[in-house]
Amino acid sequence: MSLQTWWLFFVAAFLLSSTPGPNMLHVMSRSVNLGIKRTWPVMLGCLCAVLLVLLAAAAGLAALVLAAPAFFEVLRFAGVAYLVWLGIQCWRQAGQSQNADGPALNTVSTRQLFRGGLWIGLSNPKFLLFVAAFLPQFINPAAAQAPQWLILIATLAFCEVFWYAAYAVGGHSLRRWLQIPRVNLWFDRMTGVIFIGFAALLLRFKP
Repeated sequence: MSLQTWWLFFVAAFLLSSTPGPNMLHVMSRSVNLGIKRTWPVMLGCLCAVLLVLLAAAAGLAALVLAAPAFFEVLRFAGVAYLVWLGIQCWRQAGQSQNADGPALNTVSTRQLFRGGLWIGLSNPKFLLFVAAFLPQFINPAAAQAPQWLILIATLAFCEVFWYAAYAVGGHSLRRWLQIPRVNLWFDRMTGVIFIGFAALLLRFKP
């Protein structure tokens, strides 16, 4: 892989990773409600999910998914169900985490935060198909495959971490405004609606 090819991939991956999606929204909402220090397990969970998807794509799992449409449908509906559940939870618990001393900090463990980030990252099977279609375009078939995949995976992981941190900082900066109970209530409700919107988009997606 030439430096020019890597640089082109880095720019494309950096811009694509910045796009708001379930992972970024989850990181930002957790930062708003729990504070930036307790958002690191969430970011780690999301990153682990991304790495699992990237490794699965490198191992050829995407081709298996495409060859078995029923398997993809199972993954898709599982992702839809999880996003809808998450949206409903956000709506039902709206306004319950108004400050840093609220009940959320006392009841949500680090393991739960990590697991939430992991599941939200794994709830989108179309990301697997996207990665399988996008990354091979930057692979030189005449050179060793494994080192190139590792470079691309590490680069994309770096971009993801950068934007997780950016969204976490952005969410943290909103906390002062969200101390107002009514504002916090509507922020949480809007977050729930957006998660359900992501579920609707995933439901309509066809590979």
